[in-house]
Amino acid sequence: MIDVMLFLLVFFIMITLQMITDKGLKLQLPSSSEAKVLPHPHFVLNILKGGSVEWKGKPLSLSELVVVLRGDGDVAHTQVTIAADKAVPFQDFVHVMDACQKAGVTAIGIATKAR
Repeated sequence: MIDVMLFLLVFFIMITLQMITDKGLKLQLPSSSEAKVLPHPHFVLNILKGGSVEWKGKPLSLSELVVVLRGDGDVAHTQVTIAADKAVPFQDFVHVMDACQKAGVTAIGIATKAR
């Protein structure tokens, strides 16, 4: 009886977690034939056409980004994925990567669409 109750509890928790949707921005991501599905990273940073950076829908300056990443605790094991619109200049992308490295992040990924 207890195992049935435990199963039902786990079942309802899993269903509830799947009902929570991620909110995102419509970005025109570049495509790659080598794109792979990665485990959900801790930080997903969006770079918009104007060069502004967003994390969880909140705009951040590059200095604020460094502070947020350092506040994560174990920065060396923090995974960051950068999603940049196709129209974003490469220099803006490099600035975000530099801010991540300045914070101590060593695992930086690039979001793409599979072809």
